[in-house]
Amino acid sequence: MAGLPLAPASQEAFEDAFRAHIADIKALGPDIPYTESVARLRSLLQSGILRHTDIRNNPERFLAAHRLLAEFATSLGPGFWIRFTVHFNLFAGTVMALGTPEQVALLDKIQAEGKVGCFGLTEVFAGVNSGLVVNTTATWVPEKQMFSLSCPDKGAFKNWISQGLCADLCVAVADLRVGGKSHGPHAFLMEIRRGGGLADGVGMGDMGVKTIGNDLDNAWISFQNVLLPKDSLLGRHGYIEGDRYVQRQEGIRTMDMIGQRLYTGRTVIARSALVFARTLYASTQGYTDQKQCWAPKGADLKLSSIPQLRSLFREADAKLSHVERFVGEVERRLADCLRAERLPPGDLVEAVAAAKVKSVELAIDLCWRLKQEVGSYALMTGCGFEQMDYLQCCKFAEGDSRILMQKMSRDRLRAFQKGGAIPANEAELCRGILDAGKRGDAAKEHEQIYGLAEAIIQRTVEAFVAPVAKL
Repeated sequence: MAGLPLAPASQEAFEDAFRAHIADIKALGPDIPYTESVARLRSLLQSGILRHTDIRNNPERFLAAHRLLAEFATSLGPGFWIRFTVHFNLFAGTVMALGTPEQVALLDKIQAEGKVGCFGLTEVFAGVNSGLVVNTTATWVPEKQMFSLSCPDKGAFKNWISQGLCADLCVAVADLRVGGKSHGPHAFLMEIRRGGGLADGVGMGDMGVKTIGNDLDNAWISFQNVLLPKDSLLGRHGYIEGDRYVQRQEGIRTMDMIGQRLYTGRTVIARSALVFARTLYASTQGYTDQKQCWAPKGADLKLSSIPQLRSLFREADAKLSHVERFVGEVERRLADCLRAERLPPGDLVEAVAAAKVKSVELAIDLCWRLKQEVGSYALMTGCGFEQMDYLQCCKFAEGDSRILMQKMSRDRLRAFQKGGAIPANEAELCRGILDAGKRGDAAKEHEQIYGLAEAIIQRTVEAFVAPVAKL
C-alpha cells in the first residue's frame, strides 16, 4: 500500500506486531476526551498494521485485531473498541462489500491520510426493538446529475452514530429513489466534513453523557438536501445510467450485502464478550489468590479457596472454554466466506446470531455472579467491574439479543408450519407456541418463543463444537 509500511508476513507475526502497536492504549484510560481517542485511531490507521482490505484479504487478522483490543475492555470500557470496529467493520467493510473497484481503491488513500469514518444506518425511529427502518431518502436529481440526501422528519435523523462528531467521512444508508420509485436502502460514501466544518446540509449534535464509554463520541445526524455526486453511490451491485437505476445482478440485494457487516459485527462482539469475561475472571482471581482470609488455628486460607469461589472459577472456565470453541469455529467458517466474498449460508448466519446471544448472555451471567462473591473489591475503581456496561453495549449492538432470538424462533416456526424436518424437541416447542397463540395466551406464547430460541442455540453450539472436539 502506497504511503504505508508493509504488514507482517504471518498471522503470528501480525498478532505480535499488533499487540506491540496497541500497548500504549491501555494507559490512556477511559476518561480521555474523545478527540484524543480518535487521534489514537488515526495513528493506528496510518501505521498500516491492519489494513482496510484485511476484512477480505486477511480476515483472520481483522478478527484477531478485535480480539486483542478487547483485552483492554475491563480497563477502558467499550469506547475505543467500538470506535475501532465502527471504522474498520461498518465503514470500511461496507465500502469493501458494496464498492466498485475504484471506490475500494479509495480506502488506501483514506488510510494513508488517517481519515476516519462513521456508519449512518440507525435512525431515531429504528431502536433495538423495532428492527431495521430506513426513512432517510437519496433522490436522484436528473437535472443536476446528483443525489439529494434528506431526512423527511426528525424520526429519520441518524441516531447514536458512533464517531459521528469527529468523522471525516460517512457511509450513509438511505432509501434510493429514482424517477419516483423506491429501490430500497442503499449506501453512499460521502464527506461529512469539508474545510474544517460540516458539509452543507449536514446537521449534528451530541447524544450526551453516558454511563460508560465517554471517550467515544455518539452523535445524531440530519441531512437536508445534501447534494452527493453520482459516484457516491456504492455501486458494486447497482448504479445510475440514463437517469435509471440499473441492478448489476438479479437476486443480489444491496441490503443483503449491508447485512454482511452485521454478521462480522456480531461475530467480533461475541468474541469480545468472552474476552471481557476471561479478563475479568483472571484479574479477579489474581486478587483472590493473594487475599488472606481468617481460618481456625491460623491456617493459610486464601479467598480463592473458599468453596463458592473455587466452584465458580471452575464452572466459568468450563463454560467459557466450550463457547470459545464454538465461536472459533464460527470465525473460521465466516473467514472463508469473507475471503471468497460470498454470503454466508443459512446455517452459518444462524450460528453467528447464536454466537452473539450465547457469548454475551454467558458473559453477563458469569460476571454478575462473580461480582456477588468478592464483596467490596467489586466496588473499587480499576478492578474491572465498573466497566460491566461494556456487556450491555454488546447485548444490543448489531442486533439486540431478544430480537435475534425472536427471529430464530420465527424462522423455525415457519419451517415447522411448512412441514420441514426439524428436531423433535423444537417441533414440540413449535406446537406449544402455536397452541398458546390459538388460546390467546400471550404470556405462554412469549415464554415458549424464547424457550425455542434457547433450544436452537444449544443445538447449534453443539453441532459446531462437535467437529472441533474430534480434531
